[in-house]
Amino acid sequence: MKNFRFQNKTDIRFGTGRLDVELHDAVSQFGSRVLFVYGGHSIKKSGLYDTVTVLLADLQLTELPGIEPNPKIDSIRAGQKLAKDQDIDVVLAVGGGSVIDAAKVIASAKFYEGDPWDLVKDRGVTRRKLQQLPVVDILTLAATGSEMNSGSVISNPVTHEKLGTVGPNTPAVSFLDPSLTFTVPARQTAAGSMDILSHLLEQYFDRSKNNDASKGMIEGLMRTVIKWAPIALKQPDNYDARANLMWSATMALNGIVSVANENGWTVHSLEHELSAYYDITHGVGLGILTPRWMSFILTKDATTAEMLAQFGRHVWDLEGDESYAVAQAAIDATFDWISRLGFSMTLPEVGIKDTQHFDAMATAAVANASLETRAYVPLSVEDVETIYQASMTDGLA
Repeated sequence: MKNFRFQNKTDIRFGTGRLDVELHDAVSQFGSRVLFVYGGHSIKKSGLYDTVTVLLADLQLTELPGIEPNPKIDSIRAGQKLAKDQDIDVVLAVGGGSVIDAAKVIASAKFYEGDPWDLVKDRGVTRRKLQQLPVVDILTLAATGSEMNSGSVISNPVTHEKLGTVGPNTPAVSFLDPSLTFTVPARQTAAGSMDILSHLLEQYFDRSKNNDASKGMIEGLMRTVIKWAPIALKQPDNYDARANLMWSATMALNGIVSVANENGWTVHSLEHELSAYYDITHGVGLGILTPRWMSFILTKDATTAEMLAQFGRHVWDLEGDESYAVAQAAIDATFDWISRLGFSMTLPEVGIKDTQHFDAMATAAVANASLETRAYVPLSVEDVETIYQASMTDGLA
């Protein structure tokens, strides 16, 4: 196992009934001028908006609504202006990962005099040198893990770029109340669950040696997602299902399971190009691409059979002595599970009818994520195009 450093300072407040007692002090400890960041109408429909505004009535709330599912740089620019004009002390993000992602970049952008796209474009090199306002969040969707990490993913529709950026701090306080996800629609629950599973898979398929502690944690979390996601879809108000998904999402991307890893994130890099060009739901794109990537690497590199077979045996309870056969069965099991979530499983089903952008997308994916050198199985531009092409038709090649 390689040397590593792990540090995470987020104060997690998990469970029901905590907002009424704890939210005011959690926010006001950082000041009275609050930038209240949220998405669409869901928090108003659920009553959460009213709860927040009543609890924080004595503070100066400046609202920034309308954060998109794939947060756009124009929303960050608007937030930067508000943060500067109102001399904001603390950012309160209420929503899913996209809202929290945006809040973290805005929290940095207050201290930057230029265009906040600079803070995204350089992948966080500048952000890590800046101050960052404290961020308090109330999570309403189990998916990205943004509530306990320092990363954000921001899109620029003008340049067709969707890039990750890392800041100096994780959120200061995160409220994780599983009951707030009872009203999440089935499609979003499915997409969020796929995002969680993908985060775990990206860190599981890694060339680091003898990192059994991390691998074991990931296997346990994957089994948890696989078990509870279908239950949450059938029983939206099942607290245990929502709680297990929420905590798995947080654990999947708070840094603890990735310690001592050495490889990059392949499928996320491919999907970021899909949603940069076509603005599709991130989790849906991951669901389409993941089994095709697995099938491709098994064919391209026979050494992957052992790890795929371990995935099959430890996560899917598959049996068999021949690793290649177990590996293929694991890919099939993954494809079937994703399909049962109610997913569209081809790109045309989500509106991507032709291949005109595939070369540009593949080129960007390889360049942005150094896939030819850092991926679990190194991929060329042609390899990535092949995976995109395989995602145009039903089934696995």
